[in-house]
Amino acid sequence: MAEIKNYTLNFGPQHPAAHGVLRLVLELDGEVVERADPHIGLLHRATEKLAESRTFLQSVPYMDRLDYMSMMQNEHAYCLAIEKLAGIEVPVRAQYIRVMFDEITRILNHLLWLGTHGLDVGAMTMFLYTFREREDLMDVYEAVTGARVHAAYYRPGGVYRDLPDSMPKYEVNRYKSAAEVKRLNVNREGSVLDFIEDFVNRFPKCVDDYETLLTENRIWKQRTVGIGVVDADRAKALGFTGPMLRGSGVVWDLRRMQPYEVYDELDFEIPVGRNGDCYDRYLVRMEEMRQANHIIRQCVDWLRANPGPVITGDHKVAPPSRATMKSNMEELIHHFKLFTEGMHVPAGEAYAAIEHSKGEFGVYLVSDGANKPYRMKLRAPGFSHLAAMDEMSRGHMIADVVAIIGTMDIVFGDIDR
Repeated sequence: MAEIKNYTLNFGPQHPAAHGVLRLVLELDGEVVERADPHIGLLHRATEKLAESRTFLQSVPYMDRLDYMSMMQNEHAYCLAIEKLAGIEVPVRAQYIRVMFDEITRILNHLLWLGTHGLDVGAMTMFLYTFREREDLMDVYEAVTGARVHAAYYRPGGVYRDLPDSMPKYEVNRYKSAAEVKRLNVNREGSVLDFIEDFVNRFPKCVDDYETLLTENRIWKQRTVGIGVVDADRAKALGFTGPMLRGSGVVWDLRRMQPYEVYDELDFEIPVGRNGDCYDRYLVRMEEMRQANHIIRQCVDWLRANPGPVITGDHKVAPPSRATMKSNMEELIHHFKLFTEGMHVPAGEAYAAIEHSKGEFGVYLVSDGANKPYRMKLRAPGFSHLAAMDEMSRGHMIADVVAIIGTMDIVFGDIDR
């Protein structure tokens, strides 16, 4: 009689649900997963090694390209590590701008996660809804930084520039009539803060729409309830952070437990799950979007009332203004030295971590007193989550593997680094 053997299936790296370049080797007994072996490294670009041959400032844009769905948050951790090493004081206004953009980025990330996770398990409409809201936030990115994705906006000592007084507007063209353009520009007449405030007022209704579509949807619940269950102790042992850890019922959020910037002055709650399955992690992220929205509103109110500098006045670290640089020889020399040689960071080592959209994103920097890092090590949250793929998917069907990849919110930029 023929021997019954498990067969092996390559899931990815070109599979649309693999979210990037994940090659998952599945050992299957019929349609049940016996073993899942994630093969990574297909997007490895040696970011940590490249940082050793770039000045501290030149490595900022590389951070955007790590987790390319949470761009400014990556920059934030890197800048915090430099500031810790060099003892740089960041102006309070810059701290509020950073926190506001961290939370805007969190919403951007969770919207993309929700759209793609929904799409993976068959909810097409979610993808269209979430990208509609992402478009507005991308416009904010573009208005402030000039780029829609790779912003390079944070700087050691603050942020690159203050928020602009106007939003870019739509113009009449062969596809858009004057009436249509007028309708589209209604909330773009004021400053960037006005536009963000308008978004903050509209967004809770959008989240309500998403919840109406999914939260009690019986197909969604059949695909996510009881799938990929990880209990609290196991989640801690596996090194989970962020929504993956909180979904298992562990109250751990760096914004509360180890506050950085001005999070200790803001009012927000930490959503926590109970069962540690895909559905609980979905609920946690949905509530995180509401809380991020609440934080953004507080930042907008504070920024309106408190003008001030947005980057440190130390010209060994931050460039002088264009006006003074063009009228003062000393400032010109500062500017030239900063952008050619770069700043010298005192010898030492520092680890700075932030509550990234996906968990704890940390940057460990070692400096030998030169103008470049001696070593840099990145702590990517998704790396630990992907390591648990085998444990979470064992005994589930192939279709559930897709739901588990979705719930992890996998992005390969920071896993492969």
